[in-house]
Amino acid sequence: MTRATSEHAPYAGADALCDTLLAGGVEVCFANPGTSEMHFVAALDRQPRMRCILGLFEGVVTGAADGYARMADKPAVTLLHCGPGLANGLANLHNARRARSPIVNVVGDHAIHHRAYDAPLTSDVEGLARPMSHWVRSTASAATVAQDAAEAIRTARTAPGKIATLILPADAAWSETSPGLPPLPAPPPAEVSAAMVADAAAAIRSGRRTVLLLTGRALRAPALATAERIGRATGVRLLAQQSNGRIERGAGRVPVERVPYPLDGAIAIFRDVEQVILVGAAAPVAFFAYPGRPSSPLPDGCRILTLAEPEDDLPGALDALADALGVGSGGQPLIQRLERPAMIDGALTPDSIAAAVGALMPEGAILCDEALTSGRRLFELTRGAPPHDVLALTGGSIGIGLPLATGAAVACPDRKVIALQADGSGMYTAQALWTQAREGLDVVTIIFANRSYAILRNEYRSVGAGEPGRNADRLFDLVEPVIDWTGLARSMGVEAARVEDARTFADRLSAALRRKGPFLIEAVM
Repeated sequence: MTRATSEHAPYAGADALCDTLLAGGVEVCFANPGTSEMHFVAALDRQPRMRCILGLFEGVVTGAADGYARMADKPAVTLLHCGPGLANGLANLHNARRARSPIVNVVGDHAIHHRAYDAPLTSDVEGLARPMSHWVRSTASAATVAQDAAEAIRTARTAPGKIATLILPADAAWSETSPGLPPLPAPPPAEVSAAMVADAAAAIRSGRRTVLLLTGRALRAPALATAERIGRATGVRLLAQQSNGRIERGAGRVPVERVPYPLDGAIAIFRDVEQVILVGAAAPVAFFAYPGRPSSPLPDGCRILTLAEPEDDLPGALDALADALGVGSGGQPLIQRLERPAMIDGALTPDSIAAAVGALMPEGAILCDEALTSGRRLFELTRGAPPHDVLALTGGSIGIGLPLATGAAVACPDRKVIALQADGSGMYTAQALWTQAREGLDVVTIIFANRSYAILRNEYRSVGAGEPGRNADRLFDLVEPVIDWTGLARSMGVEAARVEDARTFADRLSAALRRKGPFLIEAVM
């Protein structure tokens, strides 16, 4: 391993960490550093191979690392400042964990000898990290940094993707040490057991009405093609679980629907189902508990079987199931045709926005969907668009959309990223716009400006609380004052336009999709 270095700079723990990350294929660092991390920043400065990207809030940093990982299929590293900096980023690490995204976090901490003085930033960093991490370690000294980093990378790369958090005391970063380590190979995805394949095949042969519930790499195009063969030959229905990190879809690919978010819709879709076979997915549940309503949308007596766990080789599991069922490659596959929706004139509505996106989006686009209430028909109205990927809110913690798009654009600079963003949740991490401008990222952001937390109004009714009065309504609306998204975007270096009718929206979107670089459309509804 090599580094760009001056003759007078000793090789320190921070250099070993940086070299080990690069050797492990970790080449992007999303960062919001502080004093404790300055020696690691200096090591990054000596390594031009590492792309360093500043986020102005830690939730942007962790959310961008999630978007990058979903599209790059490998981890970035985040650099966070002590326990409070990590805490600021935990919400989007929760989403990343649910998306099964590989991420390596480096969290700076006080020098080990300084911890006893209880300085203001002293905290239980390990305790903060553990709930959102699969692996946590506080490195003991400069001598162990490289080994710890190699293990963090291996953990992150372990299927289906994990969160590894390495805590780096300042003295471990600045002390001299030996060069970093070569990468430790991550274990391959586990092969699904023959017994699970046999059980699933027998269940399908029983003739009972069956759903194959898919997630993870089972929602990539080749695996979906295998699942389609199984469904076509046996009558099994394909569904994606409600929240998924990434779905490859559009014209020329196998169409797959998602389990609806509203409980009534989920109950309806499973009404006649007698058995559900899980392919990396979790058994469907209501997003929240509602008085007098079931926690599961499955009918009584519905059998749940597992073909593959999340850490298993999901495409391989589907191949094995097809072989066990004797499903060949013949016949005419069910492939989505190119069927762009007609654009809708008149008032600007969620449906007219979604229709325009479906009608205009280019091949290879990446849709980052945090439209929430306004995006209910987005999946339907983009089904027949050219081939594209959809990245969704996976953990329910809002504020992922703008950072997710930022990271996806870093991972795929030659693809257009379209961020579909509710205005309320967009305010959680609006700082991501600044990063998009600074890095020149090719992101078109659509703000669904309904001036409210509309999803909360719906949930208020769903839990049986009735109609909101003045106090409740003031907790749900975003007026007094109205947020000026166009001015906000421009202040952070992103060109922007406000539109109030469907035709103008389509014109602005068409123009934004033809140009490079970040652009924001505030769609006032």
